[in-house]
Formats: sequence, structure tokens, C-alpha cells
Amino acid sequence: MSGSLEVRKFLWTQDDGMQRQGGPSVPAQRSGEPSRISDEQVHRARLAVARSALGTEDCRMLLDMLGLSPGEDGGAPQVQR
Repeated sequence: MSGSLEVRKFLWTQDDGMQRQGGPSVPAQRSGEPSRISDEQVHRARLAVARSALGTEDCRMLLDMLGLSPGEDGGAPQVQR
């Protein structure tokens, strides 16, 4: 559990630093076609969710909420950035 505490502390310091600098800058507009997320990125995201889930039902619910649950054919979902 110390890993999640370290992550929270890191995010807290990042958020605190952004507030002192006047907030986040405006992101640049993307040009062209939106980039697709690779199958490897989806796989790694699923593993991260599974490691943090409290159980199978929790994992299933989190994957569904994040749009990472496998499609009907068991393949990768149509995730876009």
C-alpha cells in the first residue's frame, strides 16, 4: 500500500506546483486524425487496473467505467485519446 501513498504524494506535489505557477497552460490543438491507443497500451492499462482492484467484481466495474473492458469478441476495445 505504500506505493499508492507515494503516488498520491507525488500527484499532490505536482498539483500544488501547478497552482503556484498560475495553473496549467492551454494545450495546443491537435492536427489531423486522432491518434489511436495501441493494443499494448490497453493491455498495460488493464493490468494496472487489475492490480489496484479489490476483487474481480471491482476490477470488472473499473474496466467498464474506464472503457477498457474487452469487446464482445474478447479483443481490445475501440479506445481513442
